[in-house]
Amino acid sequence: INHVKETKFLYVPVKIAHQGLVNYFNALIDSGAEHSLINLQLVNHLSLPFEPLESPINAAGLGGKQLSRITSRTKPLLFFTFGNHREYHQFFITQCPQTPIILGCASSIGRQIASGQVLSIGSGCDTVGIVEHEFLHALANVVSGLFFHEQSRYDRDDYVTIVRDNILQGKEHNFKKVGNNISSTHGTPYDYRSVMHYSKDDFTNGNGSTIITIDPRFQNVIGQRLEMSHYDVLELNQSTISLNWYCGFSNGIMCRMDHCSKSNISWEMVTQVSGGGEIGYFMHVSTATAQEGDTEQLETQRMTPQRVCHIQCLQFYYYHSRNESDTLNIWIREFKNEQDLTGTRRLMGQITGKATSELFHHVSLNATMNFQVVFEAQKGAGRSTGGFSVDDINLYETECPHLTLQIDDFQRVLNTSASGSQIYSSRQYSSQGYAYRFAVIFYKTYFGLFMQLLSGDNDDKLQWPCLGRQMTFQMLDQTPSIQQQMTKQRSFTTSGEATRTSKNVNYNQLFVDENNQRVYGGPLLGYRSFVSLEETQDREFIQGGSAIFTLNFQGIKGKLVNVTCIGEQYK
Repeated sequence: INHVKETKFLYVPVKIAHQGLVNYFNALIDSGAEHSLINLQLVNHLSLPFEPLESPINAAGLGGKQLSRITSRTKPLLFFTFGNHREYHQFFITQCPQTPIILGCASSIGRQIASGQVLSIGSGCDTVGIVEHEFLHALANVVSGLFFHEQSRYDRDDYVTIVRDNILQGKEHNFKKVGNNISSTHGTPYDYRSVMHYSKDDFTNGNGSTIITIDPRFQNVIGQRLEMSHYDVLELNQSTISLNWYCGFSNGIMCRMDHCSKSNISWEMVTQVSGGGEIGYFMHVSTATAQEGDTEQLETQRMTPQRVCHIQCLQFYYYHSRNESDTLNIWIREFKNEQDLTGTRRLMGQITGKATSELFHHVSLNATMNFQVVFEAQKGAGRSTGGFSVDDINLYETECPHLTLQIDDFQRVLNTSASGSQIYSSRQYSSQGYAYRFAVIFYKTYFGLFMQLLSGDNDDKLQWPCLGRQMTFQMLDQTPSIQQQMTKQRSFTTSGEATRTSKNVNYNQLFVDENNQRVYGGPLLGYRSFVSLEETQDREFIQGGSAIFTLNFQGIKGKLVNVTCIGEQYK
């Protein structure tokens, strides 16, 4: 381990073969490197072939430090890493003699060293899909079989055509098939949406696509790096490792849910209700004939937490057209043992207020023993002509989003709003007390997601600037079952003076919030081009005209440890 400005780097043994000679080196694994780099003096010493770039690039290495402009790269070289793993690899040439070889994001296929697996996640590779891609390679020996690229499956010729004339010279090995004696598909069908699939133009020599899908609908789908697909997850999860329950009431199936009434109202499975809302099977309870105080309960089956952290998230869609004094209470009922038939109830959330269109909602749970979720409709004071509807219920063991922003009629809003138009969430507080809000900014054919730190009630007690907090933006894939969703996600960690919010800072804006309070806001931090409208068409990012965005504001309790490795270079 070497220390450069208190940043830890890992050196690993590698080999480069050229003109019949094998040269041994120690390469630096650097999670701050955008590319794999090699020093010019080493290129000249080994007489390595190289070529000019069409235009110079700037690259970061050595923990993110900017290097001088790079104008050339090596031609494909035979490169060996752990376990004698070999492939052809190109390096960008720089003048950095103190670190002759720097490797960016990569992973070996399978466990190559007894003490564990090492991954390299460089700054150009820090998206969810690419990280998952590398981790699946590394996890190959944890489950049965190896995780090779999807187009390497032994049955791939039934689904894709490899155009060999279009493959870059020296990269042909990336398109070899792997026999079923080496890699298992775990019984899953060929997956065009797999995070392990190459894109249509990977390793092209410029003469056209290298992969043509037999089904033309998927030609622009292959190579997605949003996140693992449904079948990627099925392959990895050979056994249940967490609680993950879904009920969409498809075909009138109740998913072992039950309802209990002590009044004149009752949960019923319907396909449509008066006044609009859902179309298709869903659960509805009318409060029109109920008396004040009447309740009706819809209960899930008993479930058992699988993880030790005791964090669950309940997610569902709801619609209501009832009196605003009616409420939908969300309870959990915990059972001490199998003989406990009544359990102990705890109120976890409540929905009330004015009638709405269909809304996405989530409730944080913390069950520590066997439990069930209870949706309880309760009639309030006043006359009602409608009721509550719920659908697409997901329960999973991870943290709920901290802040959600739903925009209805999203495509029309994007197309008709003036470029730069903004929609803000209400002011929220993080778990550490920082005030902030969420912003979506429209640019006709694409849009940006941002967060903004705000002045709040706790400012005198907080640390400023607000550094080292991770912000994670998501545009939700609204495929009903969360197990089949492929959400668009990006993250960054706060840094710099821009995270200081105070009325004394001259770049802060002043506005009046929804509670008629004067609030100071810092600069918008995030992504100007989060996704284009065209990119939202493949998955169900826009459902029923609505788009749903989430933001997580997380404090970093300690330094992140760089987990790095070499091997398969992601293009």
